[in-house]
Amino acid sequence: MPIINPVFNTKNETEKTQYDLIIIGGGPAGLAAGIYASRARLSCAIIERLSPGGQIILSDRVENYPGFVEGISGTELGMKLEQHARKFGTEFIYDEVTSVRKNNNNFEIITSQKTFYSYAVIIATGASYKHLDVPGEKEFTGKGVSFCATCDGAFFKNKNVAVIGGGDTAIQEAIYLTKFASKVFIIHRRDALRATRILQDEAFSNPKITFIWNSVVREINGKDRVESLKLENIKNNEISNLATDGVFIFVGIQPHSEFVKDLIKRDENGYIIVDANMQTSVPGIFAAGDVIKSPLRQVVTSVAEGAIASFVAEDYIRRLARS
Repeated sequence: MPIINPVFNTKNETEKTQYDLIIIGGGPAGLAAGIYASRARLSCAIIERLSPGGQIILSDRVENYPGFVEGISGTELGMKLEQHARKFGTEFIYDEVTSVRKNNNNFEIITSQKTFYSYAVIIATGASYKHLDVPGEKEFTGKGVSFCATCDGAFFKNKNVAVIGGGDTAIQEAIYLTKFASKVFIIHRRDALRATRILQDEAFSNPKITFIWNSVVREINGKDRVESLKLENIKNNEISNLATDGVFIFVGIQPHSEFVKDLIKRDENGYIIVDANMQTSVPGIFAAGDVIKSPLRQVVTSVAEGAIASFVAEDYIRRLARS
């Protein structure tokens, strides 16, 4: 039966396999869920394949998380969330989950190294940036092609770069790149941006930013590094070449939900479908953060969703213990 109000296990993480709750993913949603679960005295572990913090550790500055008036770096915020979860007893397991199976009132969480068990699961695996899938993208990744302005922007000091996309992330990263680059070209397949108005206004007023509308990238070219982009205007099919030292790609995100595609319901884009309680189509499996179908994906919403998922999962586990 569930381990309610446990004395925290003193064995190391590789020896312990049974938990009340296992959270898959250590981004803001998963870390918030860990904080709430551990404070509720559930035996709880977060399984994270890389390092806690998720996508926010790639953000130079988070300025819209309540309470941090002057902003906070994504890395620092991720560290604070991790420390908070550890303070209350959340355990961390560094491994990659390959599948989840339900076995009566227990779940089997299979990783690349072993199998763990829990009475409830929260999926908080987040999402990653989509690729263009054009010639040169793969070949020049790390050689001028990047998906993280915070990581690589400083390498393009006094150079020209291109940003692909028109959403919040693309425009925010383009603005960030103006700290280093001489010129930033924003290439968008439409004639209007999808980004929030405040970001649009900032980008339009930045003298370093030039917009190339109604255009898509067909090839990324160069010798040892990126040197130019082959562009096509989708209105008139005109082909042009843009000289650039780098290209930053922000054309959407791909939810990390493939490992449960045969277990729970997802939408046509792979986002996990949940109700208001973060409950998936399988009782006992909850989801939160960028991996779920949601109109807004921000740190603050991920944290809130993680808290809700944990609270409802706790109730589910306690009802299971009484049955």
